[in-house]
Amino acid sequence: MSRAALPGLTRRLLIGRACLLALAAVLMIASDAVAQDARSLTKEMVGEWELSTAGRDKTCIVTLKSDSTPQGLKLELDKGCGNALPFTKSIVAWSVKGLDIVRLQDAAGQSVIDVTEVESGIFEGLRQGEGVYLLQNLAAARALSKSADQLIGDWAMVRGSGKSICGLTLTNTETNTPENFAVYLKPRCDPLVAAFAPTVWRIERGELLLQSAKGEIWRFEADDNAQWRRIPDSADPLLLTRQ
Repeated sequence: MSRAALPGLTRRLLIGRACLLALAAVLMIASDAVAQDARSLTKEMVGEWELSTAGRDKTCIVTLKSDSTPQGLKLELDKGCGNALPFTKSIVAWSVKGLDIVRLQDAAGQSVIDVTEVESGIFEGLRQGEGVYLLQNLAAARALSKSADQLIGDWAMVRGSGKSICGLTLTNTETNTPENFAVYLKPRCDPLVAAFAPTVWRIERGELLLQSAKGEIWRFEADDNAQWRRIPDSADPLLLTRQ
Protein backbone atom coordinates (compact mmCIF):
# COMPACT_ATOMS: atom_id res chain seq x y z
CA MET A 1 0.00 0.00 0.00
CA SER A 2 1.38 3.40 -0.93
CA ARG A 3 2.05 6.15 1.54
CA ALA A 4 -0.51 8.33 -0.27
CA ALA A 5 -3.28 5.79 0.46
CA LEU A 6 -2.65 5.75 4.20
CA PRO A 7 -4.24 9.13 5.07
CA GLY A 8 -7.43 8.20 3.20
CA LEU A 9 -7.65 4.82 4.93
CA THR A 10 -6.99 6.40 8.29
CA ARG A 11 -9.71 8.97 7.65
CA ARG A 12 -12.24 6.23 6.79
CA LEU A 13 -11.30 4.28 9.90
CA LEU A 14 -11.76 7.37 12.05
CA ILE A 15 -15.12 8.10 10.44
CA GLY A 16 -16.21 4.49 10.99
CA ARG A 17 -15.13 4.64 14.61
CA ALA A 18 -17.02 7.90 15.11
CA CYS A 19 -20.17 6.31 13.63
CA LEU A 20 -19.88 3.35 15.96
CA LEU A 21 -19.45 5.63 18.95
CA ALA A 22 -22.49 7.69 17.88
CA LEU A 23 -24.56 4.51 17.45
CA ALA A 24 -23.49 3.29 20.87
CA ALA A 25 -24.49 6.64 22.38
CA VAL A 26 -27.94 6.45 20.72
CA LEU A 27 -28.43 2.91 22.00
CA MET A 28 -27.43 3.98 25.52
CA ILE A 29 -29.92 6.87 25.42
CA ALA A 30 -32.66 4.57 24.14
CA SER A 31 -31.84 2.03 26.84
CA ASP A 32 -31.98 4.74 29.51
CA ALA A 33 -35.36 5.93 28.15
CA VAL A 34 -36.77 2.39 28.29
CA ALA A 35 -35.50 1.96 31.84
CA GLN A 36 -36.96 5.31 32.85
CA ASP A 37 -40.35 4.47 31.32
CA ALA A 38 -40.33 1.10 33.10
CA ARG A 39 -39.53 2.80 36.40
CA SER A 40 -42.31 5.36 35.86
CA LEU A 41 -44.87 2.66 35.08
CA THR A 42 -43.77 0.63 38.10
CA LYS A 43 -44.27 3.66 40.33
CA GLU A 44 -47.71 4.38 38.82
CA MET A 45 -48.89 0.80 39.31
CA VAL A 46 -48.30 0.67 43.06
CA GLY A 47 -51.71 0.58 44.75
CA GLU A 48 -55.02 -1.27 44.69
CA TRP A 49 -56.39 -2.69 41.44
CA GLU A 50 -59.37 -4.74 40.35
CA LEU A 51 -58.63 -7.78 38.19
CA SER A 52 -61.79 -8.99 36.47
CA THR A 53 -63.39 -10.67 33.52
CA ALA A 54 -64.29 -8.33 30.65
CA GLY A 55 -67.87 -8.08 31.89
CA ARG A 56 -66.77 -7.60 35.53
CA ASP A 57 -68.99 -10.50 36.58
CA LYS A 58 -66.00 -12.02 38.41
CA THR A 59 -63.56 -9.77 40.24
CA CYS A 60 -60.45 -9.94 42.40
CA ILE A 61 -58.75 -7.12 44.30
CA VAL A 62 -54.97 -7.04 43.81
CA THR A 63 -52.64 -4.79 45.81
CA LEU A 64 -49.40 -4.11 43.95
CA LYS A 65 -46.47 -3.10 46.16
CA SER A 66 -43.00 -1.70 45.54
CA ASP A 67 -41.22 -4.17 47.85
CA SER A 68 -38.87 -6.58 46.12
CA THR A 69 -39.06 -10.34 46.62
CA PRO A 70 -36.99 -13.18 45.12
CA GLN A 71 -39.82 -13.73 42.62
CA GLY A 72 -40.33 -10.05 41.67
CA LEU A 73 -42.27 -7.19 43.23
CA LYS A 74 -44.61 -8.03 46.08
CA LEU A 75 -48.38 -8.20 45.71
CA GLU A 76 -51.36 -9.25 47.80
CA LEU A 77 -54.53 -10.94 46.55
CA ASP A 78 -57.81 -10.43 48.35
CA LYS A 79 -59.54 -13.41 49.93
CA GLY A 80 -61.80 -15.09 47.45
CA CYS A 81 -59.64 -14.33 44.42
CA GLY A 82 -58.87 -18.02 43.94
CA ASN A 83 -62.57 -18.88 43.80
CA ALA A 84 -63.53 -15.98 41.53
CA LEU A 85 -60.54 -16.31 39.18
CA PRO A 86 -58.85 -19.70 39.69
CA PHE A 87 -55.72 -18.80 37.72
CA THR A 88 -54.81 -16.20 40.36
CA LYS A 89 -53.85 -19.02 42.74
CA SER A 90 -50.48 -19.23 40.99
CA ILE A 91 -49.76 -15.47 41.07
CA VAL A 92 -47.08 -14.60 43.63
CA ALA A 93 -45.43 -11.42 42.28
CA TRP A 94 -45.57 -8.75 39.58
CA SER A 95 -43.16 -6.86 37.35
CA VAL A 96 -42.99 -4.47 34.41
CA LYS A 97 -41.66 -5.84 31.14
CA GLY A 98 -40.53 -3.61 28.29
CA LEU A 99 -42.20 -0.23 28.00
CA ASP A 100 -45.82 -0.98 28.84
CA ILE A 101 -46.39 -4.60 29.91
CA VAL A 102 -47.48 -5.33 33.47
CA ARG A 103 -46.85 -8.99 34.26
CA LEU A 104 -48.55 -10.96 37.02
CA GLN A 105 -46.24 -13.92 37.43
CA ASP A 106 -45.74 -17.21 39.21
CA ALA A 107 -42.94 -18.28 41.55
CA ALA A 108 -40.69 -19.12 38.60
CA GLY A 109 -41.11 -15.65 37.12
CA GLN A 110 -43.29 -16.95 34.29
CA SER A 111 -46.28 -14.96 33.13
CA VAL A 112 -49.67 -15.92 34.50
CA ILE A 113 -51.17 -12.99 32.62
CA ASP A 114 -49.64 -9.97 30.85
CA VAL A 115 -51.71 -6.80 30.57
CA THR A 116 -51.15 -3.58 28.62
CA GLU A 117 -52.88 -0.22 28.96
CA VAL A 118 -55.78 0.27 26.54
CA GLU A 119 -57.29 3.31 28.27
CA SER A 120 -56.11 5.56 31.05
CA GLY A 121 -56.01 3.36 34.13
CA ILE A 122 -57.41 0.30 32.34
CA PHE A 123 -55.17 -2.60 31.32
CA GLU A 124 -56.22 -5.58 29.22
CA GLY A 125 -54.79 -9.06 28.84
CA LEU A 126 -55.71 -12.34 27.19
CA ARG A 127 -55.50 -15.84 28.59
CA GLN A 128 -55.68 -18.40 25.82
CA GLY A 129 -58.79 -20.54 26.02
CA GLU A 130 -60.35 -18.30 28.67
CA GLY A 131 -60.78 -14.83 27.25
CA VAL A 132 -60.00 -11.20 28.02
CA TYR A 133 -59.33 -9.90 31.53
CA LEU A 134 -59.14 -6.32 32.78
CA LEU A 135 -56.93 -4.73 35.41
CA GLN A 136 -58.20 -1.31 36.44
CA ASN A 137 -57.73 1.13 39.26
CA LEU A 138 -59.91 -0.04 42.15
CA ALA A 139 -61.28 3.41 42.99
CA ALA A 140 -62.29 3.99 39.36
CA ALA A 141 -63.86 0.53 39.15
CA ARG A 142 -65.90 1.16 42.30
CA ALA A 143 -66.96 4.59 41.03
CA LEU A 144 -68.13 2.91 37.83
CA SER A 145 -70.18 0.39 39.81
CA LYS A 146 -71.66 3.19 41.88
CA SER A 147 -72.66 5.05 38.74
CA ALA A 148 -74.82 2.07 37.76
CA ASP A 149 -76.98 2.74 40.82
CA GLN A 150 -77.59 6.25 39.54
CA LEU A 151 -79.04 4.92 36.28
CA ILE A 152 -81.84 2.93 37.87
CA GLY A 153 -85.26 4.27 36.87
CA ASP A 154 -87.36 5.24 33.86
CA TRP A 155 -85.78 6.21 30.55
CA ALA A 156 -86.98 7.10 27.07
CA MET A 157 -85.34 6.02 23.84
CA VAL A 158 -85.61 8.90 21.39
CA ARG A 159 -84.49 9.75 17.89
CA GLY A 160 -82.06 12.58 17.25
CA SER A 161 -85.07 14.65 16.22
CA GLY A 162 -86.44 14.31 19.74
CA LYS A 163 -89.22 11.86 18.88
CA SER A 164 -89.70 9.26 21.62
CA ILE A 165 -89.95 5.70 20.28
CA CYS A 166 -89.92 3.64 23.48
CA GLY A 167 -90.01 3.84 27.25
CA LEU A 168 -87.97 1.48 29.39
CA THR A 169 -87.13 0.88 33.02
CA LEU A 170 -83.63 0.03 34.21
CA THR A 171 -83.88 -1.95 37.45
CA ASN A 172 -81.42 -3.08 40.10
CA THR A 173 -82.75 -6.65 39.92
CA GLU A 174 -79.78 -8.92 39.28
CA THR A 175 -80.17 -11.66 36.71
CA ASN A 176 -78.40 -15.03 36.73
CA THR A 177 -75.17 -13.22 35.86
CA PRO A 178 -73.76 -10.72 38.41
CA GLU A 179 -73.51 -7.09 37.29
CA ASN A 180 -76.34 -7.71 34.79
CA PHE A 181 -79.71 -6.23 35.72
CA ALA A 182 -83.23 -6.63 34.37
CA VAL A 183 -84.66 -4.05 31.96
CA TYR A 184 -88.34 -3.79 31.04
CA LEU A 185 -89.89 -2.18 27.97
CA LYS A 186 -93.08 -0.20 28.31
CA PRO A 187 -96.04 -0.72 25.92
CA ARG A 188 -96.21 0.68 22.38
CA CYS A 189 -92.50 0.65 21.56
CA ASP A 190 -91.29 1.24 18.03
CA PRO A 191 -90.96 -2.06 16.07
CA LEU A 192 -87.17 -1.55 15.90
CA VAL A 193 -86.88 -1.63 19.69
CA ALA A 194 -89.62 -4.21 20.18
CA ALA A 195 -87.82 -6.60 17.83
CA PHE A 196 -84.55 -6.07 19.71
CA ALA A 197 -86.38 -6.65 23.04
CA PRO A 198 -83.59 -6.06 25.57
CA THR A 199 -83.86 -8.10 28.76
CA VAL A 200 -80.76 -7.03 30.72
CA TRP A 201 -78.51 -4.00 31.07
CA ARG A 202 -75.10 -3.33 32.58
CA ILE A 203 -72.26 -0.84 32.69
CA GLU A 204 -69.11 -2.09 30.99
CA ARG A 205 -65.94 0.00 30.64
CA GLY A 206 -67.93 3.22 30.88
CA GLU A 207 -70.60 2.19 28.38
CA LEU A 208 -74.25 1.35 29.02
CA LEU A 209 -75.14 -1.95 27.38
CA LEU A 210 -78.60 -3.29 26.57
CA GLN A 211 -78.69 -6.99 25.73
CA SER A 212 -81.46 -9.15 24.29
CA ALA A 213 -82.26 -12.74 25.19
CA LYS A 214 -80.54 -13.75 21.94
CA GLY A 215 -77.30 -12.09 23.03
CA GLU A 216 -77.58 -9.07 20.72
CA ILE A 217 -76.09 -5.94 22.29
CA TRP A 218 -76.75 -2.25 21.80
CA ARG A 219 -74.02 0.01 23.21
CA PHE A 220 -74.52 3.56 24.46
CA GLU A 221 -71.97 6.10 25.64
CA ALA A 222 -72.58 9.24 27.68
CA ASP A 223 -72.50 12.46 25.65
CA ASP A 224 -72.14 16.10 26.66
CA ASN A 225 -75.87 16.55 27.29
CA ALA A 226 -76.21 14.12 30.21
CA GLN A 227 -77.77 11.51 27.97
CA TRP A 228 -76.59 8.30 26.36
CA ARG A 229 -76.05 7.94 22.61
CA ARG A 230 -76.00 4.62 20.78
CA ILE A 231 -72.65 3.75 19.21
CA PRO A 232 -71.45 3.55 16.57
CA ASP A 233 -73.15 6.85 15.74
CA SER A 234 -75.40 7.23 12.72
CA ALA A 235 -77.19 9.93 10.73
CA ASP A 236 -80.37 9.10 12.70
CA PRO A 237 -79.01 8.55 16.22
CA LEU A 238 -80.73 6.80 19.10
CA LEU A 239 -80.54 8.45 22.50
CA LEU A 240 -81.45 7.40 26.02
CA THR A 241 -82.82 10.26 28.13
CA ARG A 242 -83.98 10.27 31.72
CA GLN A 243 -87.75 10.51 32.33
